[in-house]
Amino acid sequence: MEIRLQYRICTALPRRAYDSTMGSPYHQFCPVAKAMELFDERWTLLVVRELVLGSERFNDLRRGLPRMSPSLLSKRLHQLTAAGIVRRVTDGSEVRYVLTPAGRELETVVDALGAWGARWTGRLGDADLDPKLLMWDMHRHVDHAQVPEARVVVQFVFPGVTRASRRWWLVVTADDVDVCDVDPGFEVSVTVTARLRELTEIWRGEATWEGALRSGAVTIDGPSPLRRSLPRWFVSPLAV
Repeated sequence: MEIRLQYRICTALPRRAYDSTMGSPYHQFCPVAKAMELFDERWTLLVVRELVLGSERFNDLRRGLPRMSPSLLSKRLHQLTAAGIVRRVTDGSEVRYVLTPAGRELETVVDALGAWGARWTGRLGDADLDPKLLMWDMHRHVDHAQVPEARVVVQFVFPGVTRASRRWWLVVTADDVDVCDVDPGFEVSVTVTARLRELTEIWRGEATWEGALRSGAVTIDGPSPLRRSLPRWFVSPLAV
């Protein structure tokens, strides 16, 4: 009975999942092989990761994938749409990319793969450290209930990176967070100065705010209540 059920699931996949827009076929009946005809294409599963995390607009997807070219992102979205993983929604002049029920089921796959990667992959190389991606990920995981004021501007300074990527600002309000790579013009509430590697390791759950502050790898400047509470503002899904 179980074998018949698996066979029905395998043959029930939409025909368009095998068309020429997908990756090279493995010509195996195994469901893993059929799934990987789509998902072992470069960047594809990372696009799904961004969609799972809530990005729906093209520019937001680009900010979560800063080293992916716009043309390749367009191609991958087209492939995912053709495979029934993503639905393209047009609201007037705005275009959004929304996961279908089939795409939403991939959330557990992304979570499991991330947990495995955090446990078994090695130490990050310098080329893996990206302040743009770190700020983008942190901005979408703010616990607003922990932020003590109606609007808080957090300036991040990374002394060891190139000047163009050295300073970032997160503008946190009651229901929104903006990430800026140019001064937004508001008074800074608190400044975090950190080595990029150390803050990335905190975000990945490999280090703690307490330890980094004690060692001097991270410093927080500002009013005492903000300094003390800031580590609780950011809740990393990677550190769980």
